[in-house]
Amino acid sequence: MVGTTRSSRLAAAAVATALLLSACSSSSDDAADSGNDTGSGGAFPATVEHAFGETTIDAEPTRVVVVGYTEQDTVLALGVKPVGVTEWYGEQPYATWPWAQEALGDATPEVLSADDGFQYERIAALDPDLIIGTNAGMDEASYTTLSDIAPTIAHSGDYTGYFEPWDVQARNIGTALGKKDEVDDLIASIDEKFTAAKAEHPEFVGTKAIFLQNAFYDGAAIAYQNGLSTDFLTDLGFVVPSEIDAFAPPEGGGQANIPRENLSVLNSADVLLWGTESPEDRTALEQEAVYQNLDAVKNNKLVFTDGVTAGAIYFTSVLSLPYVIDKMTPAFASTLAGDGAATTTAG
Repeated sequence: MVGTTRSSRLAAAAVATALLLSACSSSSDDAADSGNDTGSGGAFPATVEHAFGETTIDAEPTRVVVVGYTEQDTVLALGVKPVGVTEWYGEQPYATWPWAQEALGDATPEVLSADDGFQYERIAALDPDLIIGTNAGMDEASYTTLSDIAPTIAHSGDYTGYFEPWDVQARNIGTALGKKDEVDDLIASIDEKFTAAKAEHPEFVGTKAIFLQNAFYDGAAIAYQNGLSTDFLTDLGFVVPSEIDAFAPPEGGGQANIPRENLSVLNSADVLLWGTESPEDRTALEQEAVYQNLDAVKNNKLVFTDGVTAGAIYFTSVLSLPYVIDKMTPAFASTLAGDGAATTTAG
């Protein structure tokens, strides 16, 4: 796995619930010459409601800092290049994954870390005029501190601090950037792409699929319940079996921790998707006797991801979702056609 940091954050986020922007280069002069596609017209002042009240942005931001884990994708997708981004996992260049690199271009945002909380001094030194934290796990105290630096938008009050629906985040970010029409178009284009893939593959509709992390942890497989983490499946027409819900914590969170001795519950699915991040992950799974006894394994109804595709699924953003559709659609189609287990490839 690409480090336990990603796994622990995913778990924490799940328990808690569960494209081209860039605020400019590192100086005000660079910001003026950045060539950002603004198109904001009379969009300002703009007000965004969130969990801690509302934030008004008086003028078009030119120095945007992203303090959450995935918001840089939406910022970039809207034609703005942030001066600061936050590393989640993967150690990609400028915390920007391959599906967003073209949008990043030659920008070089400073990469922040949230491993030990928000780096307030580094954030302030970037002289932001907008701080975006819709996927940052922000509490009211941290929101207040960040707001003392610059106008700050947090997650919506309808959701927890991590991984609220991607389109909710995108609309709030679009509003803050004065790009409501642009973000609506982006969301519509992704919805249309899902609809087209589903229509082209009627065999997906009603097929039961379970998405799992890439390995066993503490003697258990981690499967994602129906909800935010599996919307990409259900949007393609698949159904997530409810049988796995019996292994989710009482407080919810989106993940089922299935002990090895209960792994047969995965037989409720027609196809299993494993979020593997390297060939070694699949090799490790195949060494598990209980894994070999699963119906989907015996029938070769399996899909494995590469590390980039797994990352795209976890990001679930306006830039990563088209990548997910392009990679997962042919993989599922091949497996369901009887061609054997499929593995996505990056690129």
